[in-house]
Amino acid sequence: MSEMQNPYLMFLGDVPDQLGAKTAQGIVDWRPEWCVGQLRLDGCVADLGIKDLSIDEAISAGAKTLIIGIVNSGGFLPAHWTAKIVEALDKGMDVASGLHIRLGDLPEIREAADRNNASLFDVRHPTHDIATGKGEPRNGKRLLAVGTDCSVGKMYTALAIEKEMRSRGWKADFRATGQTGIFIAGTGISIDAVVADFISGAVEELSPDNESDHWDIIEGQGSLFHPSYAGVSLGLIHGAQADALVLCHEPTRTHMRGIPHHPLPGLQECIDLNLKNAQLTNKNARFVGVCVNTSGLEKSEIQSYLAKLEAELNLPCTDPYSHGTKAIVDNI
Repeated sequence: MSEMQNPYLMFLGDVPDQLGAKTAQGIVDWRPEWCVGQLRLDGCVADLGIKDLSIDEAISAGAKTLIIGIVNSGGFLPAHWTAKIVEALDKGMDVASGLHIRLGDLPEIREAADRNNASLFDVRHPTHDIATGKGEPRNGKRLLAVGTDCSVGKMYTALAIEKEMRSRGWKADFRATGQTGIFIAGTGISIDAVVADFISGAVEELSPDNESDHWDIIEGQGSLFHPSYAGVSLGLIHGAQADALVLCHEPTRTHMRGIPHHPLPGLQECIDLNLKNAQLTNKNARFVGVCVNTSGLEKSEIQSYLAKLEAELNLPCTDPYSHGTKAIVDNI
């Protein structure tokens, strides 16, 4: 298969909230130079803060690939989006998706790609066989981001830590385990599309033996406390064999995302359970910090909130995107 070409036109469809466009938002935040604009249908609530462009306008601006930049429960493609995707293919663009459904499984899209000799990229689906995890010690260092819930900033945390380490001249690589991270890194394995028995093996493959002073910064997924996604989180923890863990949290949540009857865990409770599971494959695993998505807090309360957490947890606490991760890397 050919390589995915940028620049991108970010397709948001008509998602009902900003979080539904988190794939597109992540690409815009970390690879803004690749994104020429966004394409939204009537009723779309999300906004990436970039130009609204038609397909023709985007092509004129140099766009090569239409990115379906949304997430939804079940990973399906709404039927009324198909016409725009086919239009992009008929006008010479490739199309990429991080959804569970494969673009080529949809007849209209597959036929449009075939008649235009266009490429379809399904970054969520592994393209090779993966071994089961072995839990054997390996050289190099690894850090894993874990969370109190899903969609709390584990990818942003991992990218920010990689950026801080590299700014100091450290050897560090971000290891993508989700579709957005793969779009950003250009490589990775989408862990939630891996058959359960092979999840830990996939993470071992992503972060193999390396130089003793090299850090693999592994993007986390889900939460051990989320009934829907705990299995993915546990496989990641065991496969990472992390030397260092960072807890990620969004403080305005009143319940687990998508499950109103299920409250969020306490932060110390979350640290304790993640550490217990991490020590199954690395008995020396330890937490080195807490990353908080403070975007929902009033600016006047952010510093006091972070200071309060630091005192309670005895760990450096920061917003990795707006405040950086210097204190956490110092602690490492």
